[in-house]
Amino acid sequence: MQKEKLISLVTQMYEELLDSINTQKHPTKAQVVSFMQDATDTIASINDNEMDSIEHAKSAFSNAYKDIASQSLSEYGITNERFEELAQMHQETIEECSLEEIDLGSIQNKFNDIQSHMSQEVQRANQVINQLNSKIKDLEKSSNIDSLTKIFNRRALSSYLRNICSKKGIPYELHLLILDIDDFKHINDTFGHIAGDKVLIFIANILKKTLRDGDKVFRYGGEEFVIILNRVDPNTCINITKRILSLISSNQLIYKGESLNVTMSIGTTKLYPHDTPDTLIARADKALYKSKQNGKNQMNTEMA
Repeated sequence: MQKEKLISLVTQMYEELLDSINTQKHPTKAQVVSFMQDATDTIASINDNEMDSIEHAKSAFSNAYKDIASQSLSEYGITNERFEELAQMHQETIEECSLEEIDLGSIQNKFNDIQSHMSQEVQRANQVINQLNSKIKDLEKSSNIDSLTKIFNRRALSSYLRNICSKKGIPYELHLLILDIDDFKHINDTFGHIAGDKVLIFIANILKKTLRDGDKVFRYGGEEFVIILNRVDPNTCINITKRILSLISSNQLIYKGESLNVTMSIGTTKLYPHDTPDTLIARADKALYKSKQNGKNQMNTEMA
């Protein structure tokens, strides 16, 4: 790894460590040690020539979410304790009302005080929720993993294609596939968006189980996926693509007792030395359009 990149990486981790400490009300030595161990593992696992493995990326993404979840539980505990105190105040006020002599003015003031504290606590809890939601959104933007399907996202694809195309020729064949779920809008409109999410996860799991370790699958956006097949010839690419189509159409997803039959259309192309990420995607997209126009649930190929 180049010196500049190494310095940049260490600087980023140092800043993240400080941010982690500053966001904790009571940071501990154990938290710092855990962070440093994760940082060490991250540096040790870096391959200078390849994107980080998906398992490592998942782990890093998961750990970040665990930190947010831990903070959420901590804040929930504080809010819960505060409401218990308010409930006790409320009970004491009610008990005072049972006395023979009641000071209505004092009782009214206490109820107003309780109401004020409850409003403040709810407001504080809402602020914490908004802050945590912002952290989750920032995490998703900076991560290479799609939060729903747990496969690589479009950001990771862009980085991977830039790296491949910048080499202006690799000593093996590479094929790119764009896959689009057929009639996905109909699924969402008929069964709801939760069913749509289940379908996306269902497809991602099939693709992960079908592909080899050296291949990569990305969620390109919406109901579209991209697959990179490394070290395969055109015939092998076609066979893999047909297998994917067969597996998806023959497997049924059961949602709320309903059987969802899902098919996909696929467009494929091959990487050429003169390609840029845009030209490579554009050819595969053109082939995908042919598959849609010709009746869906099929594959077409577009070569330069």
